Amino acid sequence: MKKQKLELTWIGKGKRPKLEPRILLEDSEKSYHAKQRVTENDIFDNRLIFGDNLLALKALEQEFAGKVKCVFIDPPYNTGSAFTHYDDGVEHSIWLSLMRDRLEIIRNLLAEDGSLWITIDDNEAHYLKVLCDEVFGRRNFVANVVWQKKYTIANDAKWLSDNHDHVLIYALDKETWRPFRLERNPEMDKRYKNPDNHPKGSWKATPLYAKRKGSKKEQAFKFTFKNGYIWSPPIGTSPRFPAEKLRQMDENDEIWFGVKGDAAPSRKTFLRELKILGTPSPTVWLHSEVGHNHEATEEVKAINPVDAFSTPKPERLIKRVLELATRPGDLILDSFAGSGTTGAVAHKMCRRWIMVELGGHCHTHIIPRMQKVIDGKDPGGITKAANWKGGGGFRYYRLAPSLLEKDKWGNWIINREYNATMLAEALCKLEGFTYAPSETAWWQQGHSTEQDFIYITTQNLSAGQLQALSDEVGKGRSLLVLCSAWRGVSAAKASGRWPNLTLKKIPKVVLSRCEWDHDDYSLNVQNLLLAKPEPVEPVKPKIKTRRKASPGQASLFGEEES
Repeated sequence: MKKQKLELTWIGKGKRPKLEPRILLEDSEKSYHAKQRVTENDIFDNRLIFGDNLLALKALEQEFAGKVKCVFIDPPYNTGSAFTHYDDGVEHSIWLSLMRDRLEIIRNLLAEDGSLWITIDDNEAHYLKVLCDEVFGRRNFVANVVWQKKYTIANDAKWLSDNHDHVLIYALDKETWRPFRLERNPEMDKRYKNPDNHPKGSWKATPLYAKRKGSKKEQAFKFTFKNGYIWSPPIGTSPRFPAEKLRQMDENDEIWFGVKGDAAPSRKTFLRELKILGTPSPTVWLHSEVGHNHEATEEVKAINPVDAFSTPKPERLIKRVLELATRPGDLILDSFAGSGTTGAVAHKMCRRWIMVELGGHCHTHIIPRMQKVIDGKDPGGITKAANWKGGGGFRYYRLAPSLLEKDKWGNWIINREYNATMLAEALCKLEGFTYAPSETAWWQQGHSTEQDFIYITTQNLSAGQLQALSDEVGKGRSLLVLCSAWRGVSAAKASGRWPNLTLKKIPKVVLSRCEWDHDDYSLNVQNLLLAKPEPVEPVKPKIKTRRKASPGQASLFGEEES
């Protein structure tokens, strides 16, 4: 019998936005860098992006697909509460759709050994878990960490005092991904002694067997130690080590038979070896280890005491995530940047970072915070633990406006804000080319392979101009030409006359590609393009008529249907 695939369903699940892959425009006045290099590990090419995070993720997809080591996001929890910086009460099904759209792009951005970490509360955690199972595959679910966000009990709680949030963890490929280990703390080390003065130092006795059902061969396993003790694993367990390894440990005096020497054997697990390996992370993170909400609030108040961000995360929490998921130099992404905690921690830990934020606190909170971090004037958070002295920098970007806009007659035209450079870069991205203008060949504005190029112009090209282009491109290479129009030859004959050229008209060629002139997909119900309800009664089909452009204003697409 065929297994039925279980999926989470909700109203509007099938509705998907046709996102426009926008280009990013740097604003050098808002970019910020240290005046001088502090260490050899300073990182200057971090990115802070101002704009809708779904459009920003789409804008990053071409350049960063498969390159992000760790994504940490703290999305609006959809609790119905009124937040200062977020409208956090989006209807449940809309919230799921918008999270799904973001998660799908995030999955494309993750490296083969990348992982996703999401903080969320009980209100949507379990729905989000099933949604992530669909996007990433249930097999790639790693863990649900419980973070103790509060250390006090709410005496006015109607039911139970809410003291925790969740951290959902997914790997792009769980079979190949492994988290790094944490440093051991002094409390862990107290259990290790050295009663027999072993030259390797302190140790603790640990079992030679594992609590798992072994094969028949393992169940019949017997080993004789040099003192004559014959050992077999207890019923229902299997040996942790093969006979060869047991013999080696026995020869090196790494087996413990108790104070009198006649007890069941155990392995001496040495502290110095564990210190090198580190310890696996537990799935319960106490506030004493990774911080709490009040600690996080105090951290952001130190940056902006007048208008403190209402729902920050403590720096120690992000530090724990980055310790487990990354190493120095790895790329971190946070597309719900909030007050900028992820960037601040990543910067202090010498990781590269990209943050995306649409709210005004991008300028009131994130930029001042990162400037203090870069200047070495942020004494709070993990600064002391990371031995942070300042350095590095970031580049500030905003999303470009939509490539197309409507004129006053309702015709789609190229946005008037676009200059030739912006147009070339935008069309390269839309056509799947890498924007890389050649310094020597004026017609090479981008490439998809070493022999396949693109040329963009708003001109109406003549047959003579196209012939000159074809001659320059030559044999063995191909050129996609995007222009307003061409004259002197039909499209059908053009391919035969110039086989190394492919001609397309702009902007007509991109009209159906995207939702144009849509700037806000944020998790705010009033900003959404909601699906229209299905009609109850049959609707008669509309009769299509030809509509001409207004006098003197010919549409760039010619005549339209309405």
